[in-house]
Amino acid sequence: MAYQKIQLPFKIRKSVLAFGSQAKNTVCFASAKTAYVSRAHPDLSDPKDLLVFEKDVRYFLKKKPKIFAYDPHPEYQSTKLALRLAPDTHLFAPVQHHHAHIAGCMAENGLKNELIIGVAFDGTGLGADNHIWGAEFLLCDYKSFKRAGHLKEIPLLGGERAILEPWRLAAFWLDGKLPGIDKKKWALLKKIRDKGINSPLASSMGRLFDAAASLILSRKEARFEAELAIELEKLATRHKAQGTSYGFSIAKSRDGYIIDPSQVFKGLSGDLKTGVLRKEAAFCFHLTVAKMIERMCFILRRDTTISKVALSGGVFQNSLLLRLCLGLLYKEGFTVLLHKDLSTNDSGISLGQAIIAGS
Repeated sequence: MAYQKIQLPFKIRKSVLAFGSQAKNTVCFASAKTAYVSRAHPDLSDPKDLLVFEKDVRYFLKKKPKIFAYDPHPEYQSTKLALRLAPDTHLFAPVQHHHAHIAGCMAENGLKNELIIGVAFDGTGLGADNHIWGAEFLLCDYKSFKRAGHLKEIPLLGGERAILEPWRLAAFWLDGKLPGIDKKKWALLKKIRDKGINSPLASSMGRLFDAAASLILSRKEARFEAELAIELEKLATRHKAQGTSYGFSIAKSRDGYIIDPSQVFKGLSGDLKTGVLRKEAAFCFHLTVAKMIERMCFILRRDTTISKVALSGGVFQNSLLLRLCLGLLYKEGFTVLLHKDLSTNDSGISLGQAIIAGS
C-alpha cells in the first residue's frame, strides 16, 4: 500500500492508528518516532472512497496499534469505523478537529511539545462546545489546547443548505439588506432562526468567505462547497494596485476574544453601491482577513509572549490570503509555521490526531 513516511519530533508512548476526517481523509499509523500516512480519500460519503479507506485501515490494523484516535464528530464515517472496530484492548482518543490541524503542522516542522499560537481556518469542525468551529485561534501544544479567540458565531440558516446557498449568510450579516433578496424566503428563514430550527451556530471562516463571495460576485448559489470562495480569490488576484482593509472589531469575552466582521459587510455593500470595482472589493476582503489574523496574533503575543504561529486548515489553500498573511506576520516579527509534508487541508488531520493521542 502506498503511504508517506514522516519522522516525528519525539518518541510517542504507544502506537496509534488515527482515522482522520470525513473529507480529504488520510489514515495514519504512528509508532516510536515514525508516522505512516496513507493516500488521500477525497470524500468518505462516496462509497468508492469509503471502501479504499477501509482497506487502508485494515492494512494498518495488522501493525497492532494500541490507541485509536478519531475526530469527535459522530457523523464522520471515519469516526463510526473507529468506534465499531475498537475492541476492549484498545484505548480511545477523541481529538478535537482544529487541535489536530495545528498539531499536524507542528509535527511536520519538528517541534517538540511547546506552546504556540495556532490559527486554524476551515469550513467545518466540531468544537468542544458542540458548535461548528472553523475560525479558531488556539493556544496549544500536543497535550492540550485553549480556544483563545474566534470569529463571531452566526446561525447557518437551514443548516448545510447555507453552504450551497451562501446568499443566506450574506443576508444575515446585512440584516436582510441584500440586493435581489427574496423577501418572503428571508422572512421564513428568520422565523426558523427565531424558533431555533435547523440553524446551528458556526464560527467558520469558510462560511465568511462564502458570504463575502455571494455579495461581491452577485451569486446566490454554489454547486459545491467553497466554489464561490475559489472564484473570489481568482477575482482578487486581478487587482494589481494597493488596497485598504475594511473595519472589524475584536472584543474580549469570558471565553476569549471574538472577532466581529459586521463592519466588513457594511463596507463591502457601500463600496459596491458606489461603483468600486468588484476585483478591488475582493482584494480588500482578503486583506481584511489577513489583518484579522495579524491583529489577533499580536494580541495573543501581548498576553502570552508567544511569537510562534502555525497556520493550518483548508482556507489557507487560498494563496492570496496566505501571501498577505505571511507578509503581515513576518513584518511584526512572528515565526510562522506552514505544512511541509502534507496539505493544509484535512489531509493532515490524521497526523495531528496520532501525535496528540501518542503524547
